[in-house]
Amino acid sequence: MFRETLELYIKRIMEFLVYTKNYIIRKNPLQSTIASIVEGIKDFLTVKKKLRMAQYRLNYHRHQLNKMEQLIAENSQHNFLKGSNLDQKR
Repeated sequence: MFRETLELYIKRIMEFLVYTKNYIIRKNPLQSTIASIVEGIKDFLTVKKKLRMAQYRLNYHRHQLNKMEQLIAENSQHNFLKGSNLDQKR
């Protein structure tokens, strides 16, 4: 009786180890963990460059917006925009 129980437990442990081995072969968690760590390091090292590019784009679009607002204000006949010339597109 004890021997049968022991054999059953050993059989279950062996099946579990086979499933574990097949999972590791199929998914390879160590390789995916290493890849995510390397990707995180790359992101960390390039974050300053990405921040500078984002600030450049923001300043460029802000400048474009200010130019458009200034052109609209110059060519508008409304008093609240303080325009002096007539709007040519109306």
